[in-house]
Amino acid sequence: MEWIPLPIGVENFEDLREHGYYFVDKTLFIKELLDMKGKVNLFTRPRRFGKTLNMSILRYFFEKGEKDNSGLFQRLKIMDAGEKYLSHMGKYPVISVSLKSMKQYSYDLAYDMLKKAVREEYRRHWEQVKNSGKLGEAEVQRYERIRDLNGTESDYADSLKFLSECLYACTGQRSVILIDEYDVPLENAYFSGFYDRMVNLIRSLFESALKTNDNLEFAVVTGCLRISKESIFTGLNNLKIMSITSKTYAEHFGFTPEEVEQMLQDYGLEENLETVKKWYDGYRFGEAEVYNPWSVINYVDSCYKNKNAFAKPYWSNTSSNSIVKNLVEHADLSVRQEIEGLIEGGTITKPIHEDITYDDMNSTQDNLWNFLFFTGYLKKIREEQEDETVRMEMAIPNSEVRYVYKNAVLQWFEKKTEKKELTPLYESLLNGDCDKMAEILSENLMETISFYDYQESYYHGFLAGMLKNIGNYIVQSNRESGNGRPDILVRYPSVRGKAVIIEIKVSKSYQGLEAKCDEALEQIEDQKYEETLRQEGYQNIMKYGVAFYRKECMVKAAEKDIRRENE
Repeated sequence: MEWIPLPIGVENFEDLREHGYYFVDKTLFIKELLDMKGKVNLFTRPRRFGKTLNMSILRYFFEKGEKDNSGLFQRLKIMDAGEKYLSHMGKYPVISVSLKSMKQYSYDLAYDMLKKAVREEYRRHWEQVKNSGKLGEAEVQRYERIRDLNGTESDYADSLKFLSECLYACTGQRSVILIDEYDVPLENAYFSGFYDRMVNLIRSLFESALKTNDNLEFAVVTGCLRISKESIFTGLNNLKIMSITSKTYAEHFGFTPEEVEQMLQDYGLEENLETVKKWYDGYRFGEAEVYNPWSVINYVDSCYKNKNAFAKPYWSNTSSNSIVKNLVEHADLSVRQEIEGLIEGGTITKPIHEDITYDDMNSTQDNLWNFLFFTGYLKKIREEQEDETVRMEMAIPNSEVRYVYKNAVLQWFEKKTEKKELTPLYESLLNGDCDKMAEILSENLMETISFYDYQESYYHGFLAGMLKNIGNYIVQSNRESGNGRPDILVRYPSVRGKAVIIEIKVSKSYQGLEAKCDEALEQIEDQKYEETLRQEGYQNIMKYGVAFYRKECMVKAAEKDIRRENE
């Protein structure tokens, strides 16, 4: 079959159609938007779920310009919807602004990027405005100030409203206003320390353009979160909010199972369905099952030369994972247990409310679960009403998102370990104090967030992480030695110093810890792990069997090693 290029990073509808990219048809979004007749429509979806491309589709459908865009929609579903909908094609001036570029480290730089985003729209409409001859001299001067980045702060505060006034004067039509990624500057400002200033700026922009604007036909706003009406959409009584809990518009963002199956069929990848489902499915918007579109497209693209390509966490590498990191870093014992349960495939039930602000994030742990749910890091299993409170049972959606949690846990553990005073652990390891080693390791296990269902690989990583900063010693994991690979080797760079062999086992019960320690020591002897070290010249070699059961640890040393240390 001929390989159709996939639109990775292509968010402009015209580019996508004219250059022959594969397109999952979401144009019935236009039909539902016209049917619902919302004046100001806010769509909140996780990042990379098609919001920007959908906004581009709206712009090319509704915009009245010099170029006829109807050819872009040929053979798409909206063309069969009827004249009731097609009569709106190419009818309105469209003001389209993305706030994505406002993700900057300072307020001044973020404000400059807003000015540039507005300038682009003023430039785009300049010929139409200039040629109409219907603006007064003062209006033209203000228009030019904003277009040339010479406007005052008040010029930009209501710049979208002013542009709609100019376009109405020139065309006699009210404007469609599209604002994409509206919460990017707010999230960034929260983590960068200028949240209050940014809230005031965005509120001014929105109030003027969306609240009392007689020149507005309708508006569509997109973002990841519904930032509370009181903070941004003050008094905006004409706002309709479609979050991931809304049943309307559910199938227009993300890929439905039918769309994914069709895509895999189109690329001859039908046998890969279970892999795609495991890694990228699991979301539920309203009552619709949804796949992550960004990840599905990237995965299919990876199969261009190799149909058996491994699945990868594409979404986790593009999204901001600050919220997950925040949860992990501030988790108390009960929350750590909840995170463990989620990673192992369990669920949690929490109250969910949609009126939140970034300022609320750390006020209670429940608010943090809210952020995780609405930004795609948790999925709905079921919900129930309890008085005025909605309680949601939630789980991690898929393997890709589980990777984000695991990665956040590992990074947190590494940072935590670096700050710990672990000299007593190192001393007990080198002096043969097994009880002290076990005590320190158990204490630290209680503070960690475990996953892999307590498999040996988890404990291996845990112990290697605890030992990696031991001064003047080299720590090696699974290095070839003797007839096999000991789990961990700790050795002094000079053969005159000590070398330590550690073998790890996992017990199915607390009572079985000692037997597992003995099994580990027997393996060290049977596999002759010390032989290579002896050949290298090491004389002082210690051998430990370390056994784990959940967050309990036992350590035993070979008898002769203990006697040698005590002599």
